Amino acid sequence: MEHFAVTLSQSEWRVMESLWSGPKTLMELVRELEHSAGWAKSTVTTMVRRMEEKGLITYEQQGRTKVFQAVVSRDAVAAAETESLLQRAYHGSVGLLVNTLAQREALTHADIEELYAILRKAEEGAK
Repeated sequence: MEHFAVTLSQSEWRVMESLWSGPKTLMELVRELEHSAGWAKSTVTTMVRRMEEKGLITYEQQGRTKVFQAVVSRDAVAAAETESLLQRAYHGSVGLLVNTLAQREALTHADIEELYAILRKAEEGAK
């Protein structure tokens, strides 16, 4: 999978979440998104076409059936989305982000331990 900075709309996230779990035919996408999002076949078809035009997904022709797959990885999209949020909302400050979470009491003890472990690992890498 190619890695490049991209942000997705909420609807694109739904399609990508489905495709990140594995390639799917249009009808498999329709069934899944009809159930999870209440989308009609025409909505799924339009989303898939637009996302293909944007280079987010591609397909492999298998007989008369197109099997769609993600072009961008979940990690690449998550990193781009995180960086975008960090820049827009916190002026690039990780400290402000974590402070906001801490002040809102959104961090559990397990979250705090995980942050300590991440920071220790980062500190070791910085030496």
